[in-house]
Amino acid sequence: MTTTTAATSTAEDDELPGPHGAGDGGESGDVFDRDVLPAPPGATAALLRSLLAPLKARAVVTMLLLLFQQAAVQLGPLLVAYAIDTAVPAFRDHRHGPLIAVAVGYLLCALASGVLQFAFIQASARVSQDVLLDLRGRIFRHAQALSIDFHERYTSGRLISRSTTDVESLRELLDDGLQELVTVVLSFVYISAMLLWLDLSLGAVAVASFVPLYLLVRIYQRRAGRVYRARSTAIAAVIVKFVETMNGIRPVRAFRREAANDAEFAVLNRRHERTNGDALLEMARYVVGSRLVANTAVAGIVLWGAYRVASGSLELGVLAASVLYLRRLYDPIDRLGMFLNSYQSAAASLEKVAGLLAQRPSVPEPAVPCELPPLKGDFPGREVVFERVRFGYRTGGEVLPRFDLTLPAGQTVAVVGSTGAGKSTLAKLLARFYDPSGGRVLLDGVDLRELPVPELRRGVVMVTQEAFLFSGTVADNIAIGRPDASRAEIEQAAKAIGAHEFISALPDGYDTDVRKRGGRISAGQRQLVAFARALLADPAVLILDEATSSLDIPGERAVQRAMSTVLRGRTAVVIAHRLSTVEIADRVLVMEHGRIVEDGRPDELIGGTGRFADLHRAWRDSLA
Repeated sequence: MTTTTAATSTAEDDELPGPHGAGDGGESGDVFDRDVLPAPPGATAALLRSLLAPLKARAVVTMLLLLFQQAAVQLGPLLVAYAIDTAVPAFRDHRHGPLIAVAVGYLLCALASGVLQFAFIQASARVSQDVLLDLRGRIFRHAQALSIDFHERYTSGRLISRSTTDVESLRELLDDGLQELVTVVLSFVYISAMLLWLDLSLGAVAVASFVPLYLLVRIYQRRAGRVYRARSTAIAAVIVKFVETMNGIRPVRAFRREAANDAEFAVLNRRHERTNGDALLEMARYVVGSRLVANTAVAGIVLWGAYRVASGSLELGVLAASVLYLRRLYDPIDRLGMFLNSYQSAAASLEKVAGLLAQRPSVPEPAVPCELPPLKGDFPGREVVFERVRFGYRTGGEVLPRFDLTLPAGQTVAVVGSTGAGKSTLAKLLARFYDPSGGRVLLDGVDLRELPVPELRRGVVMVTQEAFLFSGTVADNIAIGRPDASRAEIEQAAKAIGAHEFISALPDGYDTDVRKRGGRISAGQRQLVAFARALLADPAVLILDEATSSLDIPGERAVQRAMSTVLRGRTAVVIAHRLSTVEIADRVLVMEHGRIVEDGRPDELIGGTGRFADLHRAWRDSLA
């Protein structure tokens, strides 16, 4: 997008369409949960399938490695049974072959198990990392593609939580949890078959003991699911509050908000602590219950088996192998609990990610895109028409009840009016940050909804009052609108806007790193860089939304002189509170309650008796 600032900036706070600002994430009760995006039915499973589909062959190979590894592991107790019942008696009869065969077999099983385990870990790590790489990329790309109104409602802290904490939960499941699950399942299959083969009645009793364990797992799964969804939301609220406070550290310090923020953060942090404690408590209940069932089952089977060995109806080796198998089966029960722990956390996280990815842009790409007609004449301006436009934000009534306006190509129009009059809304509709709920906005006769986004962004550029700069050099920030621009073109744009002198005075000139959010240079200098960025992008329509508000009087005058060259031939919409900005305009619109109440040349309106004349006189008096 060839915009020059963060699109959420606006001078008209009462027009913002969603809740954000100092209070987001810090309220008591369940208010912080208001931005949870529910996943449509089946979306979570569909997301997981789509992540694994490209890796299907590698996933199958990984599962086969674990299958063979478990087979090698589970042969051990059979060799023990054979050694006790056959090899040791043979050794006493001076026949060493069976015992040697057992020793060699056990050694080969251990070696095969180790090699296969190593191969499995490598293969599963590659699969899991590829899944996470794909998922993070999807979240990032999708978040950029979503419309401005979504980002004004859904805070950046929650997006960070989706791409960090929630993805990390999935990583834990893929790296460790799935291996534990598959190991337990394979152990159950192998060991059940072995127990039933060794002794049918003993095996049947052992398998029957799995029923209460299964019931415990189901109870834990239901209870833990609710806990982990609450924990995921609590983590997101902590991140939101932290990110918001650090981003607003200057007003926090200026208005001594540290103590209040600390109290709000403590509430969220305690909620996070409680949800973590609830998760541990559910885990503890499951572990205690599973161990009780497992130990009781093993004790009962051993006593019954010992009685049968004493009565001669069961061989000692078979009992020994059965006990070893039971221990191997019940020992992973705790690890199964850890898997369920990871699974519930990952399921809750994946549900939130699926809810995010299920969101669709409210400003979609056209199904059948159109191209703008060739420019007319020597100047790059295009005609703009608002035709029966109606628009209202989600949080209130209509801002523009019905709006008609024609801006001829090449005309510079200043829009003034009180806060909430609809000035910034007009600019956002022209930049197509939003689509009108009725009517249409035309650019040289083409509906903006029919233009593909790259075509629109080449034609329309918006500069807002908060000049957002990215970490990187001054030259890189100027060239955002035209990444292929040469250094000479970048410097030419800076000179035209009056920024070359201060840029050249920086330690590394155009190669100076402006650091986070452009914090290395002043607000006025950041605005000059934003103007140079817009000029280099060479748009047909330029929107300035309070774009000189960060400049001092000398800086504003310098920018106005440069803008007479920058705006020549372009269609320009200048949203202004400072009436000094109006001096560069060919035409002035005065807006009130979403309607144009005055329209004319600046000198005509100043000499009249209307609203603009009153505003102009009040402004002149303020300068006296």
